[in-house]
Amino acid sequence: MEQNLLVDLQSFIPATIIALGGLAILMNQVWSKTSTVSYWISVASVFAALVKIMFEIGMPVQSAFSDMYMYGGAHAFGGMIVLVGTFFSLLLSKDYLKSIGQDKGEVYALILFATLGMLTMTGASDLVTIFIGLETMSVCLYVLTGLVRDSKIGVEASLKYFLLGAFSTGFLLYGIALVYGSTGSTNLAEIATAGSSGLIYWGGLSLLLVGFFFKISAVPFHMWTPDVYQGAPTTITAFMATASKSATFIAMIFVLSNAFQVQLGRIHEALFVIAVITMVFGNIIAIVQDNVKRMLAYSSIAHAGYALVGIVAGTAEGYSAVLFYLFAYTLMNVGAFGVIAFYEKHTGKDYTNIENLAGAGYTQPILAVLLSLFLFSLMGIPPMVGFIGKYKVFAAAINQGEITLAIIGVLASAASAYYYLRVMVYMYFKSSKEGIEFTSPSFVYQFALILLLLLTLYFGIMPTEISKVLESFSWSTIVN
Repeated sequence: MEQNLLVDLQSFIPATIIALGGLAILMNQVWSKTSTVSYWISVASVFAALVKIMFEIGMPVQSAFSDMYMYGGAHAFGGMIVLVGTFFSLLLSKDYLKSIGQDKGEVYALILFATLGMLTMTGASDLVTIFIGLETMSVCLYVLTGLVRDSKIGVEASLKYFLLGAFSTGFLLYGIALVYGSTGSTNLAEIATAGSSGLIYWGGLSLLLVGFFFKISAVPFHMWTPDVYQGAPTTITAFMATASKSATFIAMIFVLSNAFQVQLGRIHEALFVIAVITMVFGNIIAIVQDNVKRMLAYSSIAHAGYALVGIVAGTAEGYSAVLFYLFAYTLMNVGAFGVIAFYEKHTGKDYTNIENLAGAGYTQPILAVLLSLFLFSLMGIPPMVGFIGKYKVFAAAINQGEITLAIIGVLASAASAYYYLRVMVYMYFKSSKEGIEFTSPSFVYQFALILLLLLTLYFGIMPTEISKVLESFSWSTIVN
């Protein structure tokens, strides 16, 4: 019994580090009037957890906590994606939150507790574990969205997110209940062996998918996304758009592959339609947006559609492609939001409005170049990592005969060039009616953005390292 407990605790070390970091911040805030120590505790905790989980990637997948949690292999890789998104979001948050008067230690504790929920989701092998992780993540994100309490947009965004999030949670939990009622278990492997196919079973699976689709912003369950992304503080938006979405996608992959792989053929058409309308709708609506954060919000909806292409393929290659895509999306999207956050922290103008970015390319040329390169990667232009990510998900679809889906995805991606290039046109080819004066970013801020760019370029040029890691996973434990 003691040996099993030690194994269980060892499997949960990365999440435990995050939890202890959050508790340490709360204790520190009792007697500290500043947030500096709390901030560095959060950064150190995430970095330590990231290092630990990277060592677990090469391990075989193992179970813990009575088969309710898995660690090693693809689960560890998913946790790494979450921690990378959290780490860079934290590095970019200090300066930005200070500029809007929200540099409080409790904010960093909430980010860590949300990350704890995400790590629980990436390792979950039971529907109850997924629900616990999802709720831990969601409650923290509701609070973080409404951080600026004197902002009507922020408070409205938080309220919308809370109400719609609670509604979607109801769907998810009811789906879990129906699946349990039809199979007698919430364990993913046991659900797969139960082999039920009655009306209750299919109703449960449908409601589960609705809950997941809401969290990943798939159309038509996306309506909260633009308002929440616009109303939340920008670095928090980056955190939600990457770490939160990645955790939900990873949990969804393991649910479908472990519990419902045999049924994928029967829900193929539904997944196909959701992927198509998500890609097309996200890109079309993004074209007409003048607010850069709303544009990136609709862009993130489209990117959810691209990732769904790999899930539609339903193969080990498709799931590996989704994991690679989530990693790539995390790097380039945090970078893009990071540059927008730098512009936004300057008062006097609403720098999230694209027209106010006119001439910004000459005032802070390095940051403008960084933003342009991140947008090129989101567009899918080689040699950026975004190109490799899209290539992998579309190739996985083609190899499964989903040629129509891949063609739609490529055309939708091509359409995205318009709204990404539009930002660059304003920065470089339009002059500002008023003078623009930007302060210089701090060393940590510059370091984070430059490192994100280097990683975006490196893994775009040398993707084989991650590809080999993904191929080395024992997918037979995931795809039955």
